[in-house]
Amino acid sequence: MNIYLTGFIALLVLAWAGALAVSGPGTNSLPWAIQSQAFYLSGLLAIGLMSLVMVLATRPTWLERPLGGMDRVYRLHKWTAILAVTFAAMHWLLEEGDDLIKSMFGCLGQPQEEEFSGLLHDLRDVGEELGEIGIYLLLAMVILSLLKRFPYNIWRHIHRAMPLLYLALAFHAAMLAPSHYWSQPLGLLLGVLLVVGSFAAVMTLLGLVGHTRRARGTILSISTPSRDVTEVVCQLDSRWRGHCAGQFAFVNFDRWEGHHPFTIASADHGGRRVTFLIKALGDFTRALPQRIAVGQAVTVEGPYGFFELPRRNPEARQIWVAGGIGITPFIAWLEALRANPDASLVTDLHYSTRNQESDPFVERLKSLCADLPGVSLHIHDSQSGSTLSAEHLASMYEGLRKTEVWFCGPRRFAKQLRTGLNRAWRGHLQFHQEAFEMR
Repeated sequence: MNIYLTGFIALLVLAWAGALAVSGPGTNSLPWAIQSQAFYLSGLLAIGLMSLVMVLATRPTWLERPLGGMDRVYRLHKWTAILAVTFAAMHWLLEEGDDLIKSMFGCLGQPQEEEFSGLLHDLRDVGEELGEIGIYLLLAMVILSLLKRFPYNIWRHIHRAMPLLYLALAFHAAMLAPSHYWSQPLGLLLGVLLVVGSFAAVMTLLGLVGHTRRARGTILSISTPSRDVTEVVCQLDSRWRGHCAGQFAFVNFDRWEGHHPFTIASADHGGRRVTFLIKALGDFTRALPQRIAVGQAVTVEGPYGFFELPRRNPEARQIWVAGGIGITPFIAWLEALRANPDASLVTDLHYSTRNQESDPFVERLKSLCADLPGVSLHIHDSQSGSTLSAEHLASMYEGLRKTEVWFCGPRRFAKQLRTGLNRAWRGHLQFHQEAFEMR
């Protein structure tokens, strides 16, 4: 689990423990004390994590540096949401488990519900109803998010209801939290989380996420280097602030379809022109050449990401590894190097492809590397038996020197390489990986 997420959960647990130490469990019955405090803690963790989910959904660029890029911010967003729903489900089950506790231990020692009257009583009733409905909808939404085959364009519109769900659950938490919480540090923490989370939810509903980083432009050219890859060149307006080779952007070709993240496959030459190499991986990208046209308007939001050449450690041996369309950030790196050669850079670029003869990038890579004497290109053609593996890489390099591996490609391929190289080069490997898991 991410160290920041672990620390956030620990903070919530400590705040709950502090409130428990001050106010006590509210009953002398151990079974009822366990049930009631587990109920409150699970609810606190659920709404606290949901507040974090809403903040992460705003694409906070100030978190890119500590987390290692916007791709990892989104991965943290995903796993925080899963944890939040897990605790929300536990909270609901504990509420529904009252009858089981009664049947086993009786009603003696059951904590009494706080009594309120007038408007506050009515608001608490509304909060309770909203909480139950919200949990059902939240569970359904997370299940759809995990179903990769569920159409993205439909999921996207369903997912837009998440801020409304959060606001309903935030109201539930504010109305039903024990009143003594509000006079303790836990109440202050909960209040801050609810305010910040609600602000992020409203930002999302109003379409303000990323608005300061959006540039408009037009499509200059469209080509298909191969039947499953589309190359799109866009000219952007003055709002584009430039990019570092290796970064990505959210591109919106179609208002209904919404934005998709694509790596920028070109270096920044100062003319606000960006290139995207887009592989056909889903319904939208497969039909892309037929859905877009030269001169069409496009919106590009970014740049994001920390998969950048300047971040390399000049003291470490450099090995760059790409699989399939994962070559795009390295094409941008090579373009940037050709424009500003770094004489001290020595690296091996390993490109894994299924068929070298039909691959649209092999000749381009050879051309880009031709004037870069420090870059050694290795093509691994699996169809001809040259399969790249951790064992193959480990056999090529001695393992007593600090080594940085920069990887972009399939997640399973990355896992195999990382595991194998860690085993071969114990303590000498630093593995950098793009983590494109936006859903």
